[in-house]
Amino acid sequence: MRTKRFLFIFIAATVLISFAAMNAGAEKVFKLGTMGPYTGPAAQSGANQLAGTKQKFEEIGWKIGDYKIEHIMIDSQSDPAKGASAFTEAVERKGMQAVVGGWHSSVAIACADLEVKYGIPHISTGAAAKPLTEKIKEVPGYHLKFWSMPAMGTVLYYQFFEHLIKTNQWKPKSKQVALSAEETDWGRDWVVAAKDNLKKFGWEIVAEDYVQMGQTDFYPLLSRYKNMGVPLVMTTNTAAASISAYVKQIRELGLKGVFVSDGLTWIGEWYKLTGRASNGFLDLNAVWTPRSEPLRKNIKKNFGFDPTPSACGFGYDAAGMFIKIAKRAIEKHKELTSQTILKVMKDEVMTGKLTYGWDDGAAIMKEYKYTPETYPDPQTDADHWFMPVVQFKSGKQLAVFPESVKMKEFELK
Repeated sequence: MRTKRFLFIFIAATVLISFAAMNAGAEKVFKLGTMGPYTGPAAQSGANQLAGTKQKFEEIGWKIGDYKIEHIMIDSQSDPAKGASAFTEAVERKGMQAVVGGWHSSVAIACADLEVKYGIPHISTGAAAKPLTEKIKEVPGYHLKFWSMPAMGTVLYYQFFEHLIKTNQWKPKSKQVALSAEETDWGRDWVVAAKDNLKKFGWEIVAEDYVQMGQTDFYPLLSRYKNMGVPLVMTTNTAAASISAYVKQIRELGLKGVFVSDGLTWIGEWYKLTGRASNGFLDLNAVWTPRSEPLRKNIKKNFGFDPTPSACGFGYDAAGMFIKIAKRAIEKHKELTSQTILKVMKDEVMTGKLTYGWDDGAAIMKEYKYTPETYPDPQTDADHWFMPVVQFKSGKQLAVFPESVKMKEFELK
């Protein structure tokens, strides 16, 4: 009897030791989701964003500390319901622990409650509308925005218009403006911000129109603007087919004035879609610089297309921000989990203690910094998150305002 008991104890101990040894040698895995419109009307932006993120993780061998990063793709298809469904599946069936990416505000809003429900940290690269900011603030700490709200991020447009008028570079016959936007949370918030800022500078909004994402026939809309004779026409759209068609049809119909095509630069190969029709149009976007040029070259080499500094660059920098947070979580909490990442986000990122910038290897913005006052948006000024007004010319986007970063003189087309 004593022999049998000893044998049982010996076998049990052997099994436990073997199990412990197996666990000790097992590779640690962290499951990271990347979210974006990989199919659908904004697929070009999704491809840019994904390429930037993958490039950053390729540079570190898809490993943070002793954790292998397992990649899970979440295709939102530019649809809030489909995005939320894909997010849920990634958590429940694939074990996703964090998310980097996300282009549309409407999709991000649809996923915000899921982040809280499942305890999933999220760094979004493109979603920016004010309703998303308000939604995140309901239960703060789960979501960082990499793109500032239109009210904060687009004010340079209106300062630039006044600069042109005061310096006699533009003499509009009136201060009337026509606004249009895609029928999304981003589009509606962009128009609200535009109206508020334009009114402050004495502009009269004489048209406000919304179009469907993916729409390509703007002839009736633009013909109406032409007949009205407005000197300033502004639009925003995240769908490549839509924004490029809008630009070309303005030229086809012969409208005269200053034109803003907010979102054209989010498409890496916009010039292939618009050709010379885009010459003279304005946008608000980051630009490639000597600091970020290596990223552009690597994307062209590794992914086969010419990227955009906004979608691709933010995808790259958001991945870098996540990596820095993850390393800090391992250093401070000795493990990499959803909860340790959330602790670092709440204790150090939201308070401005942990930032990510040029010194860390960021390609686009000088510094991504959050404070209790700005969260979940980044601090927006020339020393942190900042986008100049750019003008298109012969396939290039060149900064024209403010003076401190100007790359060319404004040309009225």
